[in-house]
Amino acid sequence: MKKFVLSLTMLPMLAMGQTLDECQQAAEKNYPLIRQYGLIEKTTELTVANIQKGWLPQVSAQAQATYQSDVTAWPDEMKMMMNGMGIDMKGLTKDQYRVGIDVQQTIYDGGVIGSQKAIAREQGKVQAAQNEVNIYHVRKRVNEMYFSLLLIDEQIKLNVDLQTLLAGNESKLESMTKHGTAAESDLQNVKAERLNVVQKATELASQRQMLQRMLSTFCGMEVKEVRKPVLSVAEVLQQTGRRPELKALDAQIDLLNAQERALNAALIPKVGVFAQGFYGYPGLNMFEDMMHRKWSLNGIVGARVTWNIGALYTRKNDKAKLQLQRDMTENSREVFLFNNNLEQIQQNENMARYRQLMARDGEIIALRQAVRKAAESKLAHGIIDVNDLVREINQENVARVQQSVHEIEMLKEIYDNKYTTNN
Repeated sequence: MKKFVLSLTMLPMLAMGQTLDECQQAAEKNYPLIRQYGLIEKTTELTVANIQKGWLPQVSAQAQATYQSDVTAWPDEMKMMMNGMGIDMKGLTKDQYRVGIDVQQTIYDGGVIGSQKAIAREQGKVQAAQNEVNIYHVRKRVNEMYFSLLLIDEQIKLNVDLQTLLAGNESKLESMTKHGTAAESDLQNVKAERLNVVQKATELASQRQMLQRMLSTFCGMEVKEVRKPVLSVAEVLQQTGRRPELKALDAQIDLLNAQERALNAALIPKVGVFAQGFYGYPGLNMFEDMMHRKWSLNGIVGARVTWNIGALYTRKNDKAKLQLQRDMTENSREVFLFNNNLEQIQQNENMARYRQLMARDGEIIALRQAVRKAAESKLAHGIIDVNDLVREINQENVARVQQSVHEIEMLKEIYDNKYTTNN
């Protein structure tokens, strides 16, 4: 019962049709790229988590067996002296074995891990910003289909009115033909014109179906009807938006700054502790191993300070490369703003032109309508022929079509301007 009541409440909304904003929001949510946001976020989280593990102890296990050409040994004089004392000094064997574990723990890395995490996060922001740019372009495609559908609907309405007007004149001529006041060819002329308009209606209906299906597929919902947008003057004049392309360029600058901070971190000395343990022969007690030749457990612990001055060799060039990339990014910003400004100039000029055209459309239609009615009266009195009437009917229809085109194109320019300025 609740579902039934809900369906009834939605019927007026469906009858009114979808607005352009509703279609744009639906299209953005339906566009496959929207799933990239979640994938980018998860990838960034995994990358940062892996980098963070750099603070965990680094453990490595190793086993080795070697055979040496020579080993540490007692001098012959000392060996003879030991033998004289009854001590058998065998010395080390040339085959040696070791199984061990090395453990290293970073205590201070100079900010390397932190800078790596910052770079990973900024890379994720760059990818998300670029994805936002791609999704933002969806609005432009929705605008094209939406206003094309609006224009087709207006043409269909005018086509119906034209059919009605021609059918009325056809009925009058049919009566006049029966009474001998009009020729059969006049009736056939108007009828043929009406059938041409019917054919045009078929073409318009086919075009509308194609556009409606395309827009519905793009939005991920069935769009049966569309509503003509109504904008206030304040909305048209607003130009305070910010395009996602500029945010993407800002994200690239932030990434370059993070990479420069990583260069600085690479120059700072690192502090860590380590531990090494192994079981093998020979061990650390060389004298004991010379006498007994047996495997033993051995271990070393200590602290280490390292400073890789090799980063100095390429630092100047690396910073120069980053600055060049900044310059290229800023140049891309200037190019985008330049082209965006040209688009706004063109759109503002188009809107001004359509305002001027629309100011005369009503007057032209009124005049054409008056001329057409006069032509109908003249035809009834035999002053003009049917060709003159058909011409005036078509002229009035052209004026009405032009009014609809100007109005829809004006609305399209306004929304294109909103897209250009991101308002």
